Amino acid sequence: MKIVRKAMLSLVAAFGVMLTLGLTAAPAQAQATRTWVSGVGDDVNPCSRTAPCKTFAGAISKTAAGGEINCLDAGSFGAVTITKSITIKCDPLQAGILVSGTNAIIINAPADARVVLQGLDIEGFSNGSSLNGVRVLSARDVIIIDSQIRGFNSATSAGISIDSGTVKARVTVLDSTFVGNTMGIQVISSGGQGSVKVIDSVFANNTTASIRVSGAGNSAAITGNAFYGSPKALELLAGGTAQSFGDNAFGTVATDAPTVTPLG
Repeated sequence: MKIVRKAMLSLVAAFGVMLTLGLTAAPAQAQATRTWVSGVGDDVNPCSRTAPCKTFAGAISKTAAGGEINCLDAGSFGAVTITKSITIKCDPLQAGILVSGTNAIIINAPADARVVLQGLDIEGFSNGSSLNGVRVLSARDVIIIDSQIRGFNSATSAGISIDSGTVKARVTVLDSTFVGNTMGIQVISSGGQGSVKVIDSVFANNTTASIRVSGAGNSAAITGNAFYGSPKALELLAGGTAQSFGDNAFGTVATDAPTVTPLG
């Protein structure tokens, strides 16, 4: 009986080792270099073109660093935190992100990361509680193309807030629109490492300033933009600097005037 019992225990132990080895050897599910979202998708899906996810947050966890998320159709795809190099590209569709009381997109990626956002429609509901459309905490380069950001109008809100501390963060904005925010764009990195280049974009009725640059070392460069209906088109505080290349359009009333002379 003791011999039989010992034999059974040995078999059980051997089976446990085999099972453990089998589990260890099983490959982890690979992340895809391109994933897809759809208004009728499901985040339990693999985010493939034929089985898309429903939200950006669901898709980003299944997308490899340096990969791309695309939209199969127009829809509302939810807030997302970006922690790696990624492209979210929904042009020519418009991908909606509607938030209340929070940030729509937080970028907190490695210091050498590149993030591209294209074709996004970001809405803060103008209810005085939403924070920022895009908040940049860390990334080397952020490029925002053909997007609309509006309704982020709490006391310190902005359509884009560059708040990267001591991390160097370069943001480029092209062909985008900022309407009804407290600030259209603000550069407020505490370590003076934030910068923004704004090209061919429109700022309308942002209630404090269209662009605010605050803090020594932080900077903005603007070209080909239109500024209307804000108390200050370009506001420089505490050593922030800006360059305006002379081809920006400012509204005809005094409140639309820039606070710096264009450099021609």
